[in-house]
Amino acid sequence: MVTQQREQKITYTTMSVEQAESFNRAYEEALAKVNTSLGREYPVYVGGEARAHGERTFESRSPNDTRVLLGTFRESGPEDAAAAVGAARRAFPIWAHTPWRERVTILRRAADNFRIRKYEIAAWLTLEAGKARLEAMGEVEEAADLISTYCDQMEQHDGYVIKLNQLSPEEVNHSILRPYGVWAVIAPFNFPVALATGMIAGALVAGNTVAFKPSQDTPLCGVNAYRCLADAGLPEGAINFVTGQGNEIGEALSTNPDVDGIVFTGSREVGMHIYREFGRDYPRPKICEMGGKNPVIVTEHASLDKAVEGTVRAAFGYSGQKCSAASRTYVHESVVDEFILRLRDRTSKLTVGNPAVQDVFTGPVIRVSAYDRFRKACETAGRDGDIVIGGHALTDGDLAHGYYCAPTIARLPTDHEFFREELFVPFLAVASVRSLDEALRLANDSEYGLTAGIFTEDRKEQEEFLDRIEAGTVYVNRESGATTGAWPGAQSFGGWKASGSTGKSALGPWYVQQFMHEQNQTVVTDS
Repeated sequence: MVTQQREQKITYTTMSVEQAESFNRAYEEALAKVNTSLGREYPVYVGGEARAHGERTFESRSPNDTRVLLGTFRESGPEDAAAAVGAARRAFPIWAHTPWRERVTILRRAADNFRIRKYEIAAWLTLEAGKARLEAMGEVEEAADLISTYCDQMEQHDGYVIKLNQLSPEEVNHSILRPYGVWAVIAPFNFPVALATGMIAGALVAGNTVAFKPSQDTPLCGVNAYRCLADAGLPEGAINFVTGQGNEIGEALSTNPDVDGIVFTGSREVGMHIYREFGRDYPRPKICEMGGKNPVIVTEHASLDKAVEGTVRAAFGYSGQKCSAASRTYVHESVVDEFILRLRDRTSKLTVGNPAVQDVFTGPVIRVSAYDRFRKACETAGRDGDIVIGGHALTDGDLAHGYYCAPTIARLPTDHEFFREELFVPFLAVASVRSLDEALRLANDSEYGLTAGIFTEDRKEQEEFLDRIEAGTVYVNRESGATTGAWPGAQSFGGWKASGSTGKSALGPWYVQQFMHEQNQTVVTDS
């Protein structure tokens, strides 16, 4: 009897694939299939029905090669947003009164859809979001695991029904968490499948219905997420899908009085606008996950091998376009020169190119504005400090048709703007410090508090870091990613200060409760 080997799960910390040949073959077959579908027109979905193109459309083009048209999408306006919210409102009583165990069963089917379709969805992530194949596959696996994790939480808490104490034998008291109603879900470009799915799953498993808008940079990835969920057997209107420019369709969703809650992942500027405006007339729940300016601390007691590998992977994975990316590093003065030499050497070995190609580590940035921001940052860093490596765009051959940037390390003074400003490109600022105390003070001197990492073999330094660092997701000696790579059920992922609005993190045990409000039920029975 031949025993079939179980396929390895790819996560963000996967550093090699055990069955590389079969993995690459399956990925490339999916990529070839996806390439036969380029250039199609895609509708929006309201109440389970497709709405074809109107007068206004927009294109999705690949950041890998902007000559490649991936698809054309409807430019939704306020009328589509209102229709999506209306459909969700009509579906809400049906879905909310579906027994929670049945909701969990349906959503577990959705998780299975992601796992069954993972190679094809990963291929779309490569073409539209510019993700290398391991990063893309990790994202699809995370989407499935996010659904499973939130379903597990419903089961672990028995649907969030808790029997309370009694004041008399005749009364029976329960605390019940119940859904709010309609949630607007506004997703980012950088994890257009996983983060969209996680936010949607949190809302749906709690019994809410959803109007979902993907980033205008990655609508095709959004279509794939929508289909995996809708095909699982949700009632019509439980999830609705609209596409368009964020400043119009996003505003139409966030200002609609029939939206009961909003969940957003994206920039601090947009997130704070939503946070201020959404509850202006009366309190409504708003979950805003925003940016980060994530520090890595390397002490004199660090393993430099671990520190270099963890910093490079966290800084330059997905070209620095993760909220959790390492973008500033504070290194003890006694090891800073050696650290920078090793960091430069490791960075020089990274392969940057078309992410569809096997063994490419990272691809382009997402759009021309990020490309321009990178080049401007390199000019500024070259003037104000020393460029250790990189410092330029990559334009040789076919790279000239995409938004490719050389991973860049700059040695800068600790008061430089690039230790404060979130750039969201492959750019790492490095400075030397005299002590762990100085490093922690500088690390905490930020409006953000999303992730942070330290490398030290000294237990007291580890404890001091964990006690003093002001961030929601922190790592010690993580070679697979100094500040990146959180996974559902293993690490909670959320920020303090300007990085997050609720203090309760995605991926973790307190996330789903945010999509419900409490009702106490007291029933007096006959004696």
